[in-house]
Amino acid sequence: MTLKSPARSVSSASRPAARQSSQPEAGFSYHRDFFEQLVDSALAHAKKLGASDAAAEASEGCGLSVSVRKGDLETVERNRDKSLGVTVYVGKKRGNAATSDFSKAAIRQTVKAAYDIARFTAEDPTSGLPDDRDISYEYPALDLFFPWAITSEQAAQLALQCEAAAMGTSRLITNSEGAGVSAQQSHFFSAHSKGFRGGYASSRHSISVAPIAGKGSQMQRDAWYSSMRDAADLARPEAVGRYAAERALARLKSRKIPTTQCPVLFESPLAAGLLGGFVQAISGGALYRKSTFLANSLGKAVFPKHIHINEDPHLRKGKGSAPFDEEGVKTSARKVVDAGRVAGYFLSTYSARKLGMRTTGNAGGSHNLVLTSRQTRPGDDLDNMLRKLGRGLFVTELMGQGVNYVTGDYSRGASGFWVENGQIAFPVEEITIAGNLKDMLKGIDAVGADAYNYGSKTVGSILVNRMKVAGS
Repeated sequence: MTLKSPARSVSSASRPAARQSSQPEAGFSYHRDFFEQLVDSALAHAKKLGASDAAAEASEGCGLSVSVRKGDLETVERNRDKSLGVTVYVGKKRGNAATSDFSKAAIRQTVKAAYDIARFTAEDPTSGLPDDRDISYEYPALDLFFPWAITSEQAAQLALQCEAAAMGTSRLITNSEGAGVSAQQSHFFSAHSKGFRGGYASSRHSISVAPIAGKGSQMQRDAWYSSMRDAADLARPEAVGRYAAERALARLKSRKIPTTQCPVLFESPLAAGLLGGFVQAISGGALYRKSTFLANSLGKAVFPKHIHINEDPHLRKGKGSAPFDEEGVKTSARKVVDAGRVAGYFLSTYSARKLGMRTTGNAGGSHNLVLTSRQTRPGDDLDNMLRKLGRGLFVTELMGQGVNYVTGDYSRGASGFWVENGQIAFPVEEITIAGNLKDMLKGIDAVGADAYNYGSKTVGSILVNRMKVAGS
């Protein structure tokens, strides 16, 4: 059975239309101008206490989450939170404090707490705000905010439609762990004493379901979801439900396989996890602590020559888009891997100074990474990737956290499908796949055209030439 991702776009008849708003305060309790006053007040008080530098950020988040199970409403949750975070520098000493109380007295107490922590903290010669040359003083609007004016009743109806589509796919779908709809939005404003001032609103909405196929010891569970900044871009609830059911049905009659070594094809959502492992291994904290198997890898071949990884923080509506990083450092498009060689790390100001380098604008993480292969052709869909696999394992689920980023050793529980002659032969379960990330990255033989966006990472299915598979 070939698994194909569901179509996007929820029809207007099945959900309230999402609208884009240029007003950051839409749906919030606090306006941006209030946040600016809050931050300015914190910075002024830090200066009054004698801080050499200071930074502050005010933020607010709110949302709705609704879950249903077996046709009944289970939970309705509304969340609303707020925070003011303050960082104070006394020379090369640094202190942090935060509060959810926006009163003037609480602001002064929070700043004083950060100041006191800084005074009694050991000096760190690499601490401090970003250099002037790296600070973002102007930045683009990236269309990251699409508030979804959905009621709990409407959200429940969408979730019920999603679950009903899953349950109605086959009589073999016998149960459900439920379906859910979430609508979340937030906004913030931050500034520091070197002149940076900025903030924006963002949103993230989703629909998900987890159906169960079969009965007794033969039951199999799977799930699917759709997550977008703009609810208008979500997959239809019926499509999400049917696809989740098809995934669960495909796993029925799973069996174990003998221990072997073979090529392994990672389904595109799992391939994004491999990309995430690479990002972690070349991120500043791991590099300056020397707790990574890719230490001193800049300029070195880590992937085959046909692999490229690009970062673009300025994609409109991108789930990993950001006009500046958490320190107010400007972001820009760049090559991370060029023809298999590491072209850049992921560095904050602090980690860059520890390494004697310059920040890459990645305080807070990576931004819209895309892994591609020069060998990929438009027709390299999942069916063609299975043909390239030939005989081996197609992995669709991973379990556990068995990755050692110091050594690169990789061992995860897995399930998926055994493939013979380029065709799925039968589903498999209760297996473990093992290798070393350094060998796995170098052993990427092909990348599919079935690109999937998982958070801030986009990649097709990935074929690794050889791994150990522990079975019965």
